[in-house]
Amino acid sequence: MLDLRRRQFITLLGGAAAWPLAARAQQHKLPTIGFLGGATWESEWAATFVQRLHELGWAEGRTIAIEYRWTEGRNERIVEILAEFVRLKVDVIVTYSTPPVLAAKQATSAIPIVFAAAGDPLGAGLVASLARPGGNVTGLSLLATDLAGKRIELLREVVPGLRRLAILGNVSNPLVVLEMGRYAANFPDLFRRTAGLVDKILRGVKPAEIPVEQPTKFDLVVNLTTAKALGLAIPDSFLVRADKVIE
Repeated sequence: MLDLRRRQFITLLGGAAAWPLAARAQQHKLPTIGFLGGATWESEWAATFVQRLHELGWAEGRTIAIEYRWTEGRNERIVEILAEFVRLKVDVIVTYSTPPVLAAKQATSAIPIVFAAAGDPLGAGLVASLARPGGNVTGLSLLATDLAGKRIELLREVVPGLRRLAILGNVSNPLVVLEMGRYAANFPDLFRRTAGLVDKILRGVKPAEIPVEQPTKFDLVVNLTTAKALGLAIPDSFLVRADKVIE
C-alpha cells in the first residue's frame, strides 16, 4: 500500500513539475515583430531598424523575434503576408508605403501597426489625427504633400523655363517620386526612429497614444544618367547641394 502511494505521489509530482514548465514556455514566448518589406534590396533599412532596437536593449533571437517577409514587387503578396502575421499573432506589424499600411489596417484592428514611411497619413486615412492617431496605427510621415512644392521649386532651378510638368506614378499609391532626382526624407533615419516607436509599444504604450512623427533629416539625390537622357544640364550650384549624385 505504501509503495502504491509513493508511486502515486511521484506521478503527481512529475505532472506538477511538467505543468509549470509548459506554462513558463508559454510565458517566455519572445515578443514578435512582423516586418513587411517591398524588396530584399531594402534590407539595409531593416538592418538600421534592428540596430536601433539593439541599442534600446532588444536582442534579436534572445529577447525579441522578427519575422521578415518581402513582396518583391508582387502586390498580391501583401494580403497573404498580413494574413500570415495575424495567424502568427505577432505583437506588432512594421511596414512602409501607404498601400501596405491600409491593407494592414483592414487585416487587423487588434495588432499594433507601425509605418516607417507614409506619404500623407492623415489624408490617406491611416490615422484620425497626427497628434492622436486614435487606433492601432502610428508611425512616421514623409511629408509628401508639404514637400511637393519644394520639389517643384528645385525642379525650376534645373529647368528655369518650366511651364508644364507631367508626372508618371502608380495611381494606387499617392506617393510619387521623380526619377531624375529625389527631394525626400532620409529613409535609414526613418527606420531608425521607427524602432523607437516599436520599443514603446512593446513596453506597453498603445499606438493610439503615440503621435505620428515628422522627418527631421532630408536627402537631395540627383541622377545624372537620367538627367542626361532627358537632355537636362544640372547646374554646379545645384550639384554641390546634393547629398548623393548618381553618375
